[in-house]
Amino acid sequence: MNNWSWQTCLPIGKIENKEYLKKTIERCKKQKIILPKFSEMKNPESIPQKIQDKLTKLGMQETNPLNLFRINWQNDSTTGKIGGINFLEIPQAITGVKARIIGLVGKFFPTGAHKVGASYGCLVPYLITGKFNPEYHKAVWPSTGNYCRGGVFNSRLLSVHGVAILPEEMSKERFNWLKDMGAEIYATPGCESNVKEIYDKCHELESKSDEYVIFNQFDQFGNMIWHYTVTGSTIEKLFNQIKNPNNRFSGYVSATGSAGTIGAGDYLREVFPQVKIVASEALQCPTLLMNGYGAHRIEGIGDKHIPWIHNVKNTDAVCAIDDEDPLRILRLFNEPVGQEWMRKNGVNENVISKLPWLGISSISNMLSSIKLAKYYEMNENDVIFTIFTDSIEMYNSRLEEMNQEWGKYSEHQSEIDWTSVIKKQTVDYFSELSYYNKKRIHNLKYFTWVEQQGKTVEELNAQWYDENYWKERFSVVPLWDKLIDDFNKQVGLI
Repeated sequence: MNNWSWQTCLPIGKIENKEYLKKTIERCKKQKIILPKFSEMKNPESIPQKIQDKLTKLGMQETNPLNLFRINWQNDSTTGKIGGINFLEIPQAITGVKARIIGLVGKFFPTGAHKVGASYGCLVPYLITGKFNPEYHKAVWPSTGNYCRGGVFNSRLLSVHGVAILPEEMSKERFNWLKDMGAEIYATPGCESNVKEIYDKCHELESKSDEYVIFNQFDQFGNMIWHYTVTGSTIEKLFNQIKNPNNRFSGYVSATGSAGTIGAGDYLREVFPQVKIVASEALQCPTLLMNGYGAHRIEGIGDKHIPWIHNVKNTDAVCAIDDEDPLRILRLFNEPVGQEWMRKNGVNENVISKLPWLGISSISNMLSSIKLAKYYEMNENDVIFTIFTDSIEMYNSRLEEMNQEWGKYSEHQSEIDWTSVIKKQTVDYFSELSYYNKKRIHNLKYFTWVEQQGKTVEELNAQWYDENYWKERFSVVPLWDKLIDDFNKQVGLI
């Protein structure tokens, strides 16, 4: 579903249906819904104090509209207040490299994953412009996991009917959570890399009724705009907080997935021109690296195509991680015997207690960061940032499966996993991208988006050649914030 016009070079930013907007305002007034601005998610300290005070009495995961104001990287899970930035630095005792590797932690978002931000960036522009009628339309969230969870959560908080579409082989925790949220659920054939099957289900629903509005994270610019605005600026703020006089901002690593999170790199490039932006993917499905395909087990990163919203021209390198590696490290970080082995080998207790903050794709991002540090021979002055998208909470069933398949975890296996996966992580399957390598990857969009999904060659070329294409999309945020302000005033709760 293409809801954007490349000729204007702008996402939706004007009132499209006054009657729909009126219905949404009335609905929000009845349900006591206030919308946070992008500027408040970027700088949560600016959230009205009256709202901040109410958050302290509200559980992080409660389906209360006020939890929309927790869609940021600065939630204090202990006090319920807006606190410092949630991050974890993985020490050299684990990584084996001198470069500092730091990840923003998604565990402390509502739903326990940062995708709730991306889905907000997609849905809310539709609500404040009258493009979506909550009395008729259903919000469809196609995803390989956390995006549909975030979309369903936001739908619930915004009094919208939410529909989740995800592969049937995703973790049972995801499906159980969606059921508990009362979502309409469709399980499509395959696993993490079976994205086309998700698209097929979207088309099937669209053909049945126009009540289904597809918020496809792979082509919804609100996804990357949210990360550009919120994630990118948060990383900049964090770097300025933790840097020492000799530190330099050297790298940003993100799994490609929907290409929303890697969109923070567009912001970081503007602030730190020297930064290396690295896209990570599964070795079993090396789409960017080798125009490849296949199934893989790194839950949270969809593959086999290039997302429409990926600004490939701004990606410096691609690396691939064997999907068994993050699973083995998931055991090391979470099994008591693995934690004890790390303790004996000099890893700080405080760090060990926080390693469960990393889920499967988070660990893959950490391993990709190690590859980046080794490839460019970085030292203690180099700082690499990445994203720890979600935590072990979505993957305990995977630990059980591995124990059944591979046997009980042991101290000996702990040493093997640390040595063979982390310490001996190589620069194999790491490729710097030349101009024409980037163009090769960009051109792959044609086969998915022009041939199959109704995009135009003109827009495809504009993404590559029009110097204002991406800038003008990011420029819509102040307009969205003004529309949110106007919307909240009409709701009348502030």
